[in-house]
Amino acid sequence: MVEHQDRTRAAYDGIVDLYASLFADRLETQPFARAMIGTFAELVRATGNTRAADVGCGPGHLTAMLDGLGLDASGLDLSPAMIGHARRAHPALRFDEARMESLPFGDGALGGLLAHYSMIHTPPEELPALLAEQARVLAPGGLILVSFFGTEEPEPVRFDHKVAPAYSWPVDRFTELLAGAGFVTKARLLHDPASERGFLDTHVLAALPLEARGGSRPGPGGPRR
Repeated sequence: MVEHQDRTRAAYDGIVDLYASLFADRLETQPFARAMIGTFAELVRATGNTRAADVGCGPGHLTAMLDGLGLDASGLDLSPAMIGHARRAHPALRFDEARMESLPFGDGALGGLLAHYSMIHTPPEELPALLAEQARVLAPGGLILVSFFGTEEPEPVRFDHKVAPAYSWPVDRFTELLAGAGFVTKARLLHDPASERGFLDTHVLAALPLEARGGSRPGPGGPRR
């Protein structure tokens, strides 16, 4: 896990300014993604726990969007250069360097977690543990919104992303992994190809049950704050 993450971090460190210029305003032309993020924020506010994390926040534009939607949002990214850019661009918000499989939050601390195309570089065999960690930091009833490249193939497809190797996922397989981490899928949206490869833009909204299954929370544990 560490080796591929180190390669991914180095790749993103090297394109911060270009990436920010391409993606900072991209949601202005993506109404489906905006709608899902707005729905996510509304449902998180309804839980009464507005603390939310934008995991894999990049230059911080979606962290700022969540803040504007009424959430107490902070951003996390494994790229220190991305975190530096986010702090300069959004000085009123909090951004920290962290890895998705070891989040700097206590058990049940968050009402919501956004992972907007930030799990795409995770190899399939490592994704269950990563999702378990996301479940660990969410309170019962907390929500997660995961966006990724979808495929109609029966298995995940590895492809050469412009920054680092990535994977597209069959939505049914991905929701099965979410269920394995303790989540219940509430909504999923697939729409037309996001690239010349024909992948579908895919957004899955899921929640933890109000009562943890079996009286215990899923997840391998991790750092506490």
